Amino acid sequence: MTLEKWEEIKQKILSGFKILNQETLTDEERREDIEAIEFMGPAGKMKVAWITRPKVLDKKTQYSNRIGSSVSVDYVYSPDEITQTFKVYNWSDQLSDWQEIKAGAFIQ
Repeated sequence: MTLEKWEEIKQKILSGFKILNQETLTDEERREDIEAIEFMGPAGKMKVAWITRPKVLDKKTQYSNRIGSSVSVDYVYSPDEITQTFKVYNWSDQLSDWQEIKAGAFIQ
C-alpha cells in the first residue's frame, strides 16, 4: 500500500465513522512510527494502523555456549530505505484485546 492510499483511507474513516481515538506513537526501541485510528465500523470497534520503520538489512545474533548465558539480537537498519505496513484490527470482547484481520478475510 502507498502513502497516498493510506491518506485516502484515513480521510474516509475520519469523515464516515465515529472516531474513538486517534494517535501517533513512536517506538524508539523498534525505530518505528505508528499512526493509529480507533473507530466504530461496520464490524463493531475497529482499529487501523500505518506503521513506518527503517528496512532491516541484517540481524546478528550474539550468544555464548555457556550454560545460563543470554542471547542478544542486534539489527542493522538501512539509513535511507523505509518499509510501510497497513494493519486492520477488530476488538474481541472475549479476549479483551485487538485481533488482527488478515488480508485473506477480505477476499470472497
